[in-house]
Amino acid sequence: MAVRASILVADDDETSARFLKRLLTKEGHDVSVVGTADAALSSCQNDPPDLVLVDLVAPRGHGFDVCRRLKDQGATRFIPVVIVTAQGDRVDRLRGIEAGCDDFLTKPFDSTELHARIQSLVRLKRYTDELESAEAVILGLGATIEARDPLTNGHCQRLAHYATRLGRSLGLDDTDIGALERGGFLHDIGKIAVPDRVLLKDGKLDPHESRVMRKHPIVGDSLCAGLRSLNNVRPIVRHHHERLDGSGYPDGLRNSEVPLLAQIVSIVDVYDALTTERPYRAARPAAEAFQVLSEEADKGWRDRALVDAFVSIANEAEPRTQSPTPNP
Repeated sequence: MAVRASILVADDDETSARFLKRLLTKEGHDVSVVGTADAALSSCQNDPPDLVLVDLVAPRGHGFDVCRRLKDQGATRFIPVVIVTAQGDRVDRLRGIEAGCDDFLTKPFDSTELHARIQSLVRLKRYTDELESAEAVILGLGATIEARDPLTNGHCQRLAHYATRLGRSLGLDDTDIGALERGGFLHDIGKIAVPDRVLLKDGKLDPHESRVMRKHPIVGDSLCAGLRSLNNVRPIVRHHHERLDGSGYPDGLRNSEVPLLAQIVSIVDVYDALTTERPYRAARPAAEAFQVLSEEADKGWRDRALVDAFVSIANEAEPRTQSPTPNP
């Protein structure tokens, strides 16, 4: 069954653009035409299409710039880009690959080939959209957990901020930084399975309530398991309550068994919990929170180098905004 799509044609040749629009519209696609690189980029930002067909290559190579800039932007990088090239133009193909294009179309057009290439790329785009939608649902669940307890307002955002700053200070790559950001929002997603009477309890949990609470990393890991895009976030979700001496949960990991990203989120989680007001205690000053982390490193719970690195970047940060005290 043919897939119908919204297609943007970027072509400064009016005759060629008119031909492509007529051909693609006849197949049931919704086709828009622009004649410049700037117009193509603006259109993709304002109303992202399912596919971009670029014939702005000769003589100035603007098509390669369009492709490169689309692939550099988070909002447009998954839009398939097809670059039109002259017959046998190897140089253009190499430049297109370097720019990140998804496919090539050779002049003169073969309508059957054009149809097949568009169908393949649009199907792939739809699969990507479905994955992004599923991930958005999971991230939304993470926000829902925070919304259940007004006293944790801003906790996830702060964790994402602290964790990514610490990760950058350690020289981690973009993939790990992205995982830390998502991990900040999703680390406690498993608490969706924790009853309010346990999650919102003012005092200390009893043994049964503690067992219920300690299951949340396993539940969170299971919720994230269906999305390949969250594979590098799952170790954070499952292991951010582990301790290096094996006394943490849920798996009692020791030393290097505890994933680095989970260790980072664990440290910033403790810091934010201590410096945020709770019904049963006031927020503690940053210096006291640093001291607690240092003592935990002395006990063998935390990596001393990571704690010291976090203290260093936290001391350089702007003053944080405390969560507001709830109305009585």
